[in-house]
Amino acid sequence: MPQPFLNLQALNSRYLQQIIEKLIHVLNSGWYILGKEVEVFEESFANYCGTKHCIGVASGLDALTLIFRAYIEMGKLKEGDEVLVPANTYIASILSITENRLTPVLVEPDISTYNIDEDLVEESITEKTRAILVVHLYGQIGITEKIENIVRKYGLLLIEDAAQAHGARYKGKRAGSLGNASGFSFYPTKNLGALGDGGAVTTNDDGLAETIRALRNYGSHKKYENIYKGINSRLDEIQAAVLSVKLKYLERDNERRREIAHYYRNNIKNEKLVLPYVVSEESHVWHQFVVRTRDRDAFRKYLFEKGIATEIHYPIPPHKQIAFKEWNHLSLPVTEEIHKTIVSLPMDISMSEEDIKMVVDACNSYS
Repeated sequence: MPQPFLNLQALNSRYLQQIIEKLIHVLNSGWYILGKEVEVFEESFANYCGTKHCIGVASGLDALTLIFRAYIEMGKLKEGDEVLVPANTYIASILSITENRLTPVLVEPDISTYNIDEDLVEESITEKTRAILVVHLYGQIGITEKIENIVRKYGLLLIEDAAQAHGARYKGKRAGSLGNASGFSFYPTKNLGALGDGGAVTTNDDGLAETIRALRNYGSHKKYENIYKGINSRLDEIQAAVLSVKLKYLERDNERRREIAHYYRNNIKNEKLVLPYVVSEESHVWHQFVVRTRDRDAFRKYLFEKGIATEIHYPIPPHKQIAFKEWNHLSLPVTEEIHKTIVSLPMDISMSEEDIKMVVDACNSYS
């Protein structure tokens, strides 16, 4: 059997003593929801991203969903408004739109970057378009200068799905500070991962932040007084404490990801594999290292036999999911090509140099 695709135990053991100390501190505090640890993490992560506000919530999906919900409460969006979104994203991006009875408009990606194709954005805009949700897929920033110009031209809201891009930069600014608001996931496998589910919204908009803080807490700013019909979506004290520990090492860990990706890109020479295209070094934090190959099943089987686990992020595009059967008839050839041919190679910062070389050798010997 191959080693795990991602060894979370090894990753988290590096912070074991600090995490234990934090957990004991939280336990002894007697305060487990929306306390000091959440406040400290929110302030630290906002500073890291370069925003005024960070609001901790229960998951990355909730982060995005609450952004749209807050804009509806604020009167900036209404039911039926259209939101442009890349067609090849993880389904959560789209669920955040449909949950608010907004209308997703699927835009094909750029086959090179896997991010939304900037040349197809403007032609997808209608009189109902109010926002664009840009997904920084696999850890690479999806915003471009052309997209920024389009957003300004049409007065659109620019929302980041930064679930996979903690620390990635565009023009020197970090993901989370590039649009009107951003949603992050702290799922355990993410570059900044908790020991369970967690998420956050970052924004410079005071009104949006205030609205989301209420919505995440039953619609309440003050105990037993409810302004909105909110939900329960709060980052808990334990996860916030763990994230505060790991945030201190995020830049170092991202640099290690870049080192592994650099080695892969420079040394994998098999013409059967299409390697990732990189816009710039700062723009990519390598949440996943994704290659394409026509012989995906055979390639994965070969690596498995060599003791190397792989994954597919993601095998079925949203428009072919049963959940969106109303879209099943759609033909989105670039999206479908990507989903049929992509393979994620191990991107685990706990790998040894020998492990990394083994992946490269196996890729090169595949025929």
